[in-house]
Amino acid sequence: MIKKWYFYASLIVIITFLSLGFKPFNLETKPWFLIEKTDGSEYLFPSQEEDDYPILKKLNVPFTGKRLIGFKEAVAFKESQGKYRLVNSLGYMGKYQFGSKALRAIGIRNDKAFLKDPALQEKAFIALLSKNKWILRNEIEKYEGKIISGVEITESGILAAAHLGGAGSVKNFFKNRGNRHFRDAYGTSLKSYMRAFGGYDLSFIEADSNATIHD
Repeated sequence: MIKKWYFYASLIVIITFLSLGFKPFNLETKPWFLIEKTDGSEYLFPSQEEDDYPILKKLNVPFTGKRLIGFKEAVAFKESQGKYRLVNSLGYMGKYQFGSKALRAIGIRNDKAFLKDPALQEKAFIALLSKNKWILRNEIEKYEGKIISGVEITESGILAAAHLGGAGSVKNFFKNRGNRHFRDAYGTSLKSYMRAFGGYDLSFIEADSNATIHD
């Protein structure tokens, strides 16, 4: 009788111990990527509201906010679908589809090295933005916020159009009040770039007439 009592008592202790061993601890954990307090400044991208960016939805590209990163990725997707090694039928190269002339303007002379170097391509895009922002500084100041030929003019739209057709073509666009429609070899117009890439905050980009990098 005593042996049976010991057996059942031991069995109860073992079952209780095993049950406690599988009971989850009530630990307070916090994901590494969140913070408790914020003023909102660290949320640069992406936006949590896709409807905030109807233009990007029309372009069928991922939305990454209305700051520089969003502008870069939207232009890159339109130009090459974001492919660093792409060379089109006209010889334009890389993620942002640079021509040799544009590369020389910012100090890059080795096209092959440029095509193989993603970091260099990113630097080149920023350098060209800086140079075009300086060249077109008067147009940005004069026309930003106005409606020209049915398009609301913004700084980012102007700089996107300059990437497409060059700063000189953008100057001619404003000189003719939008009545002369520049299109590239594939039929893409300055107006379409001004409209599609308008409204981004590119205040981070400094106007610099001597913006150059070295490959």
